[in-house]
Amino acid sequence: MPSCGAPGGYRAPKSRAALNDYWWFCLEHVRAYNASWDFYKGMSPMEIEAATRADTSWQRPTWPLGSLGGRIDAAMDADPLHVLNAARHRAQQREQRARAPEAPAEMREPLAALGLHWPLTLDELKSRYKQLAKIHHPDANNGDRDAEERLKVINLAYAALRSRLSVAPMAAAG
Repeated sequence: MPSCGAPGGYRAPKSRAALNDYWWFCLEHVRAYNASWDFYKGMSPMEIEAATRADTSWQRPTWPLGSLGGRIDAAMDADPLHVLNAARHRAQQREQRARAPEAPAEMREPLAALGLHWPLTLDELKSRYKQLAKIHHPDANNGDRDAEERLKVINLAYAALRSRLSVAPMAAAG
């Protein structure tokens, strides 16, 4: 500022068109300049909207997905782990469970204790048992009594389901 004797150690852009060209001010005057400076001053609402949209993509051009070359690559379209459409996959699993035969009455409580659904294979049962035994084993929980009790329930449920599945393997399939 012409009448200011303080050193100009603070920069401020000269204009919207020249953001890398600066005025140098003292702290008091840079604050006043910045308070009155408006990047969008003189722009129409349409120009402001266009500038805002350009800023969301770092001023790089963008296109709707698939518009530059037709179809998306089939490998990208595949989703074997059901990550991209997990909600649809969960809905399909619910439908499959709804159509599945109902578990025998004596198996419902052990299934619930292990967090499993009927029909069930022996491999699924063993896998779930190992998983829960590692989590609830007293040695893994510093001798916690609650973990020990939970492991006893898991062991009883596993034994009941294992005996049912090994006696009648066809019952698990339907």
